[in-house]
Amino acid sequence: MKNSAISERKNQSISRGVGMTTQIYADRAENSEIWDVEGRRYIDFSSGIAVVNTGHRHPKVIEAVKAQLDRFTHTCHQVVPYESYVRLAERLNGMLPGKFEKKTIFVTTGAEAVENAIKIARNATGRPAVIAFAGGFHGRTFMGMALTGKVVPYKVGFGAMPGDVYHAPFPVPLHGVSVADSLAALDRLFKADVDPARVAAIIIEPVQGEGGFYEAPRDFLVALRKLCDQHGMLLIADEVQTGFARTGKMFAMDHHEVAADITTMAKSLAGGFPLAAVTGRAEIMDAPGPGGLGGTYGGSPIGVAAAHAVLDVIDEEKLCDRANTLGARLKQRLQSIRDDVPEIVDIRGLGFMNAVEFNDVKKGLPSAEIANAIRLKALDKGLILLTCGVYGNVIRFLAPITIQDSVMNEALDILESSIREVCAA
Repeated sequence: MKNSAISERKNQSISRGVGMTTQIYADRAENSEIWDVEGRRYIDFSSGIAVVNTGHRHPKVIEAVKAQLDRFTHTCHQVVPYESYVRLAERLNGMLPGKFEKKTIFVTTGAEAVENAIKIARNATGRPAVIAFAGGFHGRTFMGMALTGKVVPYKVGFGAMPGDVYHAPFPVPLHGVSVADSLAALDRLFKADVDPARVAAIIIEPVQGEGGFYEAPRDFLVALRKLCDQHGMLLIADEVQTGFARTGKMFAMDHHEVAADITTMAKSLAGGFPLAAVTGRAEIMDAPGPGGLGGTYGGSPIGVAAAHAVLDVIDEEKLCDRANTLGARLKQRLQSIRDDVPEIVDIRGLGFMNAVEFNDVKKGLPSAEIANAIRLKALDKGLILLTCGVYGNVIRFLAPITIQDSVMNEALDILESSIREVCAA
């Protein structure tokens, strides 16, 4: 079987709207490695977009799923509930930042978690408006698109977005936007476009994912918390991509000692199985009436079993510490070549959620061409990378936190050679 032959079949049978970063078709995977249908091995620095923080097919996750398969696969928790759902909610309630009582619901995808967070915020406050940030990504459903702060490719051609959604600039000093600038923009928004008394919530990624792996500064999150408290708004932390040890703590908000009222989670929660969660203040989560929340597949027993195993693995294998160690190694390697590669304008990231940003030196402008050329060069050498950013000029690193040291070293060698070859050319 050939990748090219499957790709031709894909072109005839799958909507072109489903974009694909590579044209290699997976046959099997183990921890940080993937083998395609032609038998070629790749080192995976994408983790299915931050989904397998615990690696492909972690033995404990697979064991938990197999055990659940032998008991039951689906009852719909809203019809015949199960204890594992309750126990997972209890675990998340105890993990999320904030010294207050919490409650949780489980759904299926990150976008669905965001949708439900907005529903809950509107119901609890009786207010309609929501504020999000430029560069943010919150999903491809209509509310997700409305909240997302990037038009191409997420919004273009899909018509009118849901109303009462407003955007403010995200503070990125590298691109000339300070914390003061962002806060001043919010103040102007309240003066020109929306009364803060009509705003249900402000939603923010503590580290922007698709937007470029820019971390929200601590003083900005503190200011948002104060602003929300002042005006009776809720603060929603979208931790879909940042959660579960990726940033060197269980959640990115743990770095800042700022507690959100509602937190959305998905991706690596269940180690490759579809599961998402919304956790928040108990009185807020209880605002919708029975039947107002949920879904047929929400809190799948298979995903719940996997999630319990994931939380155990993070604790037992000390993956928060491991993320910090791996991220430091990656950034150190990138820093070591920076003097030779002036195209590198920034190296950043919390834990093992890291990024490197490239500019065209001659033009002094962000260069998506350089970032993509490096991605393709690395792929040819057997390393899967992802790009991101409003300008498309950022390479992001999301390898499994369980990656073996020898494989990590191999990946760093491929990364360095790919950067040097592309930038020298």
